[in-house]
Amino acid sequence: MSNPTEAAFLKLVTQHKGILYKASRMYADSIEDREDLQQEIMIQLWKSYQNFKGNSEFSTWMYRVAINTAITFLKKEKQRTGSQADVPYHFEMANEDYNPTKDKQLEIFYKAVQGLNALEKAVIFYFMEGMSHKEIGDNLGVSEGNARVKLSRTKEKLQQIIKKSGYEF
Repeated sequence: MSNPTEAAFLKLVTQHKGILYKASRMYADSIEDREDLQQEIMIQLWKSYQNFKGNSEFSTWMYRVAINTAITFLKKEKQRTGSQADVPYHFEMANEDYNPTKDKQLEIFYKAVQGLNALEKAVIFYFMEGMSHKEIGDNLGVSEGNARVKLSRTKEKLQQIIKKSGYEF
């Protein structure tokens, strides 16, 4: 690899690769769709890397690209398949220690997340990353107060989805 820009890019992406995994889990149901989405996010990150000015943290910029790419990817997939139906849900935990209780809770959580709209998924994604209400608002282009309300409503909606599924945490 002779290109220093490419080396720097790959180093940064590797440091924040959890973002790729989490975004694909939030926005794609099947293993194949998650892999496709991760690839698409990588392509978009590389295409827009030259525009990254360093005015924000690389991870913040990467979140934005990942979420925007995921939303666009989903719209294209729905148009391509002509289907609004949910893809059957498949759960897998790659390269993680197996803990039946934790894994079951994660499975329930990610399945419930599929019932959220794209904006709600973004709110939960940012929340899971430990972002403040202000940071969530900045990333979504809304006020801190609006982000707080959206997060609260999204958490309530997730709880309702989980309860309707018959699961309790």
